Amino acid sequence: MPLEFELCPGRPIGGNHPCFIIAEIGQNHQGDIEIAKKMIKMAKDCGADCAKFQKSELEVRFNKQALERPYTSKNSWGKTYGEHKRHLEFSHEQYKELQKYAAEVGIFFTASGMDEMAVEFLHEINVPFFKVASADANNFPYLEKTAKKGRPMVISSGMQSMETIRQVYKTVKQHNENFTILQCTSTYPLDPEAVNLRVITEFQKEFPDIPIGYSGHETGISISVAAVALGAKVVERHVTLDKSWRGSDHGASLEPSELAELIRSIRLVERAMGSSIKQMLPCEKVCHGKLGKSVVAKVKIPKGTVLKLDMLGVKVAEPMGIPAGDIFQLVGKTVNQNVEEDDSVLPNMVDNYVQKAGF
Repeated sequence: MPLEFELCPGRPIGGNHPCFIIAEIGQNHQGDIEIAKKMIKMAKDCGADCAKFQKSELEVRFNKQALERPYTSKNSWGKTYGEHKRHLEFSHEQYKELQKYAAEVGIFFTASGMDEMAVEFLHEINVPFFKVASADANNFPYLEKTAKKGRPMVISSGMQSMETIRQVYKTVKQHNENFTILQCTSTYPLDPEAVNLRVITEFQKEFPDIPIGYSGHETGISISVAAVALGAKVVERHVTLDKSWRGSDHGASLEPSELAELIRSIRLVERAMGSSIKQMLPCEKVCHGKLGKSVVAKVKIPKGTVLKLDMLGVKVAEPMGIPAGDIFQLVGKTVNQNVEEDDSVLPNMVDNYVQKAGF
């Protein structure tokens, strides 16, 4: 069984624990703290476990030229990329305000630390776990410093090779055993053909001692539900209040009704996963009593007859006799009383018959 650990206080993941669902608000708040609060409340109301943002110290994350380059996209909030990012970036005090609000609402709060200084700040405000964005999955100095802080980690794997993810695993594992890796493809929105859910099972084979999850950028909910059926223990999806809003992430995000349906569907699938033991269940007994087949006599069989296969048939019979699955076991055994044609062959009619377990 995969490793289990407490991702947030009182909320373990892995094993048979419910899938941990992260509502990725990211920067879909439009730079408006009141919208951000509405999104936190929406995530809670829909049943998500955690509301997550993206925290950057822009001068640390980007070089000067990256911040000064013109940004003329329809999604832009400024003439340069720096102006755009500054519009969307909350201050430290605003983050503390959002964290306090999330606690009041009753949902876990964290953020992706998009650079090392952002991680330092998130560590200072005591987030329950660090989220590592796909862009930092191959940033090994960052991974090492983050892992050494001792908080649980959730690591996305977009844009990376399996060999890189092996190195991610080794790097983090040296310093911190409480982490999970999420299958992720970094494009918005994501076409189904590029999701590659089979990577989840490959990660499970490659890293059997950590939980594996899924971070999805597709439209709709079906693929994320399928990820849970494949064993994803964490699911992260971008959320929005309105897909028509400005921003490149909104089109790949879930509106409130979709998020609520995703979570309902995940919880339903978790219930349906059930047990790996195949057996007749108590709820099947009524159907079995009505439609289950048993062994009957094809011909009249006198007492003392050694049974042959051509003497026996299988029907829905009253009373229910020896289970149909035991018919071959009866060949060569002796009946100890007369059995009329078309009558049920009952267990007490056959010497040395022992019913097989499971019927």
